[in-house]
Amino acid sequence: MSNSFGTLFRWTTFGESHGPGLGVVIEGCPAGITLDLNELQKQLNRRRPGQKDSVTGEVLVTSRDEADQLEILSGVFEGKTLGTPISCLVRNQNQRSQDYEKMAARPGHADDVWKNKFGHSDPRGGGRSSGRETLSRVIAGAMAQQLVQTVYPQIRLVGFVKSIYNMELNEQELKNLAEQRDSKQEYVDSFSARFPTRQHDVATLLAQAKEAGESYGGVVEVWIEGVPKGLGEPVFYKMKNVLASAMMSIGATSGFEIGDGFALAQQKGTDVHRHSDQEQYGGQRGGITTGEKMIFRTAFKPTSSILDIAKKGRHDPCIVPRAVPVVEAMTWAVLADMILLQKTNTIL
Repeated sequence: MSNSFGTLFRWTTFGESHGPGLGVVIEGCPAGITLDLNELQKQLNRRRPGQKDSVTGEVLVTSRDEADQLEILSGVFEGKTLGTPISCLVRNQNQRSQDYEKMAARPGHADDVWKNKFGHSDPRGGGRSSGRETLSRVIAGAMAQQLVQTVYPQIRLVGFVKSIYNMELNEQELKNLAEQRDSKQEYVDSFSARFPTRQHDVATLLAQAKEAGESYGGVVEVWIEGVPKGLGEPVFYKMKNVLASAMMSIGATSGFEIGDGFALAQQKGTDVHRHSDQEQYGGQRGGITTGEKMIFRTAFKPTSSILDIAKKGRHDPCIVPRAVPVVEAMTWAVLADMILLQKTNTIL
């Protein structure tokens, strides 16, 4: 199985949802990078299950209560990377494996296809296909972020919940959230606060979904500013296709678009290609970054556990809010890899 991602900044994830723990081994991170361990843990905390919404006080996600405490086993000494493999582990502490003992294959899940492909698999909580696997990605992405911002401190990356079900933020609301992330005040990383004008509506929707065994999908949008020109290879390792691969490797993703994406298919060329502002291309052309603002979106399907399965177990009625730090992490990992590749290419 392919459990690794990246070319020069390469990392391998391991572990199952109800096993002893999950983690990641990162290779290719240069020596001497100063790591902010508090920031690494903060990113894990943004993704972790069981947390209450800071606005409503309700648990609007799975009630599985995991601390997700990071342990770094190798590759770091006195707060700096050694250039050797960085091994990280998070131990599982709140499994409830008995919930899955008599559960049949769940529609929308990967349980049956894993069983058919490998002949033997771990069905507890989805095993390795569980959303819990994404904590390994968040660790790798948080490490990648600190590498990237050591080289290019001007790069700024923010992810948003653009939509949940039929509720969607407009451009001005996204700009307001971006400014909030920029302010000196601590960013309120609350699920309902991500919809600043409709906090109550979102909280009510998700609370009712948990009670009824319903689920919803949505879209995560990412803005990246300060990206240098020239990242990405011109043929098979384009920035856009590597980003697409990274995003579509996340569980429950159902679509990806960069810039104006599918909307461009419904426009005339004379309307698209005459703009001095070229955000419609998503900050890249020919698969190579232009130095302009990058924008892309990733769609997530409704959570597969619904009705009685959702009511009896511990499941997210919507994974989109917890997916934001995962999408950001995968983006940082792509940037780290592209930057290292670019530096290799320009040495000769």
